[in-house]
Parts: sequence; C-alpha cells; structure tokens
Amino acid sequence: MMENQFDGPNGGGSFNNHDFMPVDSWRILRIMSEFVESFEDMSQLPERLVAVFGSARTAEDNPDFKSACALGRLLVENGYGVITGGGPGIMGGASKGAFEAGGKSVGLNIELPMEQHPNHYQTNSLSFRYFFVRKVCFLKYSTAIIVYPGGFGTLDELCEVLTMIQTGKINRIPVILVGKDFWSGLLHWFKNVLVKEKTISPADMELFHLVDSAEEAVSYLLMCHRFGFRTTVRQ
Repeated sequence: MMENQFDGPNGGGSFNNHDFMPVDSWRILRIMSEFVESFEDMSQLPERLVAVFGSARTAEDNPDFKSACALGRLLVENGYGVITGGGPGIMGGASKGAFEAGGKSVGLNIELPMEQHPNHYQTNSLSFRYFFVRKVCFLKYSTAIIVYPGGFGTLDELCEVLTMIQTGKINRIPVILVGKDFWSGLLHWFKNVLVKEKTISPADMELFHLVDSAEEAVSYLLMCHRFGFRTTVRQ
C-alpha cells in the first residue's frame, strides 16, 4: 500500500485523494518547502560553522564522547559554531561542548524510527524528513567537516563529502578524521585496494587528514584557515 504522504494535522482531504492529485508531484513541493525553510533558517547563522559527524550510539562515558565535547568547546573558543545531526552520541557530545561554551550549536535533526532523539544542547534546531535535503544543508553551510567514529550513516556522510570534493562539485574544505585506531583499517583499504585498483587516484588520499584528538583537529583546522576560510558553495 502506498504511504500516505499528506497525513499530517494540516493535510486536507484533497491531498489524500490520489485521483485528484498525483502523489509524486506534491511530494516535490514538500521537498522544495524543506529546502526553502532550511535555507532561510541556516542563512541567518554565522558563516564560521563546522559540521561534526559521528555515531549516535556512542555512550557518554566513552572517550570519543568526551573528545567530542572538548571539540565543541574548542571550536567555540576559536570563533566557530558547530553543526551536528542533533542526536545523541558524538552529535550530543559536540553539541554539549559548544552549548556549554556559549556558542552556536546547530542541530539538523532527522525523523527516524530509532536512535535519533534530539539532544538538549541545540541553540538552533531544524527538523528534516529527507536525508538528502539534510545533507545539502550540512555541506552548504560548513567551512570544515570533522568526522568521529561511526557506522553506516557516518560513512555515508564522509564518502559523500569526499566525492563532492573529488569531483569538483564543491569547494575544497578541511575534512578531518578523529581516531587513528578506528580509521586506520579503512584508510589502509583506500590506499592498498582502491588506489592499487585505480578506482581512486593517489592524490585522493590527500582530501582528508587523520588526527587522534580534538586538540589536534582544531589545530589542523586553524592552520588550514590561517589565511581565511570559505564555504563549499562554488560561485
């Protein structure tokens, strides 16, 4: 059975009448409205924003959570705001650090059947139905990407960013991976399989930088931005 795409509290009877309006056509309008609303909200925020990706499942007593808290604090202390997915785990840690330091903590929340519960450390909170609209907002308004250990979602976000930079669809910005033990296996595979099989070029291994702490991540970010920063949007 086809999902009811207009079953919200404001949905009129005509929206539920599939004989009256093609469902896919009206879905396009809902997608457009999500882009418009999120762009309007995000455009009002400061430009110096850094996206932090990582697992929603990371417990608060995990060293990675504590590192993400330190990262959020350090970013704010150095004039940046933080964008996360708005959920718990690494996202909650980075949001908490930024919030408690008195900075911007932007949460791009997504509707999911599990895991995603908005954290309480968001100064600005947006809600998305569509993953792809949310990912556009992450990239459009970020001056850097910092990636902590995570699962499929984190890998998806990382690989999309690398693909967009690799193909020249966005300006190059710093992409920083935190956690050498966690990422070393994947990076070894990149180098010894993907490069060897020529599915990526050796130069693609330079699209990201690996560090082992929040302090190293921020130090590298400041070095990259020592002459100024830019967003991903190409003119």
